[in-house]
Amino acid sequence: MATWSICTSRLAILKAACRWAWRKHGLCESAPTTRMQMPAVRNERHVYATRRQMLTLARAADRHDVRVLIRTAFYTGMRLGELMRVEIFGGALHLADTKNGERRSIPAHRAIQTCLRYLPLTAGKRTLQAGFLRARRAVGLDHIRIHDLRHSAASEMINADVDLFTVGAVLGHKDPRSTQRYAHLKHETLADAVGKIGRKDPHKDHPKAA
Repeated sequence: MATWSICTSRLAILKAACRWAWRKHGLCESAPTTRMQMPAVRNERHVYATRRQMLTLARAADRHDVRVLIRTAFYTGMRLGELMRVEIFGGALHLADTKNGERRSIPAHRAIQTCLRYLPLTAGKRTLQAGFLRARRAVGLDHIRIHDLRHSAASEMINADVDLFTVGAVLGHKDPRSTQRYAHLKHETLADAVGKIGRKDPHKDHPKAA
């Protein structure tokens, strides 16, 4: 597993370097890594914070920018690094360059409208991470990591019946395999869909049992 992880990381670095060289020096007509196939994602961590847990963490934070980080990550699915370079205009959060090399824009949720004026985050990454660790320790939520807030955004959308394709678009997944890790969260939605098979009117609910 360790060897697989190292190889995957090296491939990701190589891909990013090639993309940067292409954009910086324009040596090719198109991106040289367009057809480069990355190994399947094997990130099996499944920790999702509820909205209540997110708010508890935010209220416990002793830095205002950490509170902004927690709330914004939960409502956008953005990574910490992305929130440090995001651009705000037109009521949306914009990233000129993302992990997959494409632009991404996310409409701002009404719950984070007041956070927009404090973005991008300007404190150092270690400062923000330390502030988050203090907050989670203060409220006994040590199992939650900053990146779990990104997973939580996906969980919230899927539980609200948003399809995986749209969830992937919000998170900026170019490879659908990255979004597939959340497929297990759609169990209830899939069960409802299967229940409509063979029904004369699939838009009607099942008749209640006597």
